Parts: sequence; C-alpha cells; structure tokens
Amino acid sequence: MTDTSRRSFLTSAAAAATFTILKPELVRGAGNEKLRYGLIGCGGRGTQAIQNVLTGCDNVEIVAMADVFEDKLEDSIRKSKALEPKLAERFKVDAEHRFVGFEAYKKVLASEIDVVMLATPPAYRPMHFAAAVEARKHIFCEKPMGADPVNCRKFMAAAKRSEELKLTVKSGAQRRSQVWYRDQHKRVTNGELGDIVAMNANWVGTPVLQFNSWPNKKRNPAWSDMEFQNRGWYSFVWICGDQIVEQHLHNLDVCNWFMGAHPIEVVASGGASWRPREEEYGNIFDHIYADFVYPNGVHMASHCRQIGGPGIAQNISERIVCSRGVVDSAALRGAKLPMDPYVQEHMDMVNSILGKGPYLNEAMAVAESTMTAIMGREAAYSGLKITWDMIMNSQLDNMPKSFDYKDSIPVPPLPVPGKYKFV
Repeated sequence: MTDTSRRSFLTSAAAAATFTILKPELVRGAGNEKLRYGLIGCGGRGTQAIQNVLTGCDNVEIVAMADVFEDKLEDSIRKSKALEPKLAERFKVDAEHRFVGFEAYKKVLASEIDVVMLATPPAYRPMHFAAAVEARKHIFCEKPMGADPVNCRKFMAAAKRSEELKLTVKSGAQRRSQVWYRDQHKRVTNGELGDIVAMNANWVGTPVLQFNSWPNKKRNPAWSDMEFQNRGWYSFVWICGDQIVEQHLHNLDVCNWFMGAHPIEVVASGGASWRPREEEYGNIFDHIYADFVYPNGVHMASHCRQIGGPGIAQNISERIVCSRGVVDSAALRGAKLPMDPYVQEHMDMVNSILGKGPYLNEAMAVAESTMTAIMGREAAYSGLKITWDMIMNSQLDNMPKSFDYKDSIPVPPLPVPGKYKFV
C-alpha cells in the first residue's frame, strides 16, 4: 500500500462507525478503534493480564484464548467472567475461540485479533513470539523472552523483524511503565545525577512452589513428565530458566535500562542450599550471586535468592549509584502508587498502537536483559567467567524436540560448578 492510499484508508476509517477494526499494521494513529485481544497462556499471569488491560483500556475486548491445559483455560474464563460488570462485559471469548493443546497458540493467532498477549512459561516465548510477529499482531509479551541462549537468539531475530514491521511490542517488565522509575531514569540519562559508578540488583524473596496447590503437594502418578513439568514449570530449568531468568530479570532489566547497555562479562556462584532432592523441586538453584561488568567498567552486583521462613531477610530493589546521587527503589516500599504499573503498561501499549503516545517496541531491549540473566545463570552453574560473546555463541538449547502430553523428559541433575559443561 502506498503512503497516499494508507492515509486515505485511515481517513475513511476514522470517519466510519466507532469501533471499526483495522489490521495491526494500519492501526497506529487511527483513533479510538476497538482492539480485539487474544491470550496465549491462561495461568495466573495471563488471567491477571486480562483484568489489567480491561481495567486500563476501555476500547479492548478479549475474544480468543489458548492454553496447554483445559482446566487452566476454564479457570481463567471463570475468573474473567467474575470480574466487575464493566470489565466482564468486554470478555467475549465464545466456545469457538477457546483452544487447548500445544498447537493451540496457532489458532489464536489465526483468529481475528489485533493484539496477542503471551503469558505461557518462558521456554515457549521465542516460538510463540516469532509466530505472532509473522502473523502481524501487536504483542504484549511477558518476561523473560526465553530460557536458553539458542532460543533467546531466535527471539532476538523475531524482535528485529517486529521492528521492521513497526509492530508495537510491550514487555511484562512493568517497571519500564512505572512513573517513579521513568522519572529516575530521566534524572540519570539527562546527567542530573552524574555518571553511574556502581549498581545493585536484588530479588531476595520467597520460593515459588506450584506444587503447594496440588493434593498432598505431590506429583499425580497419572501425569507424564511433560504434563508434570508443565504444571510445575517453575522448578525446571528448561521451561523456567531458573529464578535469575524468570524473576530476577526485573531487576537486571532496570540496571540495563538505566545503563543503556548490557554487561560484557560475569562471574557468579550459587547453589541449592535448602531445596530437597525431590522431583517436585526440580533442578533449579535457590540462590545466585553475580558480578556483572559493563563496557565502561561499571560493576553491577546481582543477588537473587528464594528462601522462606519466619524472619528471613527480603529485599527486592535496585540501587543505581551515581557520581552526584543515588537512585534506590527501596524508597518505594510501602508507598501508595499513583497508578498500578501492571495496568499502566497496557495503557502505554494501546496508546502506542493507536498513535496516542510514543511508539513502543521493547522486544530487543528486554531480550538483551533476558540474555544477561542467562549469562549469569550459566556462570553460576559452570564456575566460569562468561562473556557476552560466549553466551551469544552458546549452543545450549534445552527445548524438547517434540511436544506431546505423554512425552518423557529426563531431568538433568542439579548443576555442579566445575563439572557442569558450558556449551
């Protein structure tokens, strides 16, 4: 389509009835059209994303959903229908647009949607993101952007393509939409606080144990490895990426964002100090400490830990030390936020799509933060100093070669530094 015909199309669309649906590549700048959303991944985060986007954006309808498990899909539908009426009335997923299975994501993307929300476990993100880009959908993409180097690079390739297509991509790294962080980022980047001289990133919190909701907190004997590991995905490296990738990425992303760069090397240590060697606990570490170094020589001290119990210290924060001041997100503890960032990120995305705000595509930036986290994990697992070039050339691909509910997936042993082989 020529520029002239595109302008003519947008002009005629704006003059048409309210809520005209436009193809994604034509939506930006078109006004107040209703946007049709699909969701892939109907667990807790995906279900919450439905509420968040309906809360922040009154011109959005949810029209298609998919999950690997029917019970997860049905639970998400039930919760969405139970939202307050002004939100629930825009949840319009009919029986023909409720899809189940490992290939169900393709059916959502083939539906008449403008935007897709990707909220499956992390390992599936590169595959689903690449398919969404080729389907020309705008994308809300939960973090992280992958769980191993090979597939994260596949995400990066699709991110470049999404930029070429001018698709809006908003990540689930919600601090990028939070007013306080934006204000502090501006202070740093405009030079008010001088040069960054050191950074700290912390996610010192409690364990994520999905099996706590299972009967007897144990694997159902009827479950295959594939079903078991997908239901308890946080405990397995191949699908989760470990805490540093799945959760601590939030803090690492803030540091990369403020620095305007990714680290070039890292040395790390970690292990599983309390996690029992029982199958429900999988093969992830419960603590990693890493020393990242940026191109300008600035160090970022990274600490992630998941330990529960009375009185156990917790600290979820970032600290940016500059030559003329300090930015410390610990200042937010207990503060009442003017806007929920989990809502604001969806408002920012819709504004980007419709041309009411700046164009947003965070795919590559958060993919680099994901690779930063993977680099730190591999340094802790191996005991090696891992450089950016090493991780960008790593051949580690943890994805299963097939996806069937009955598949067997052996679980590698807990990594032992000095014995674990970096590839």
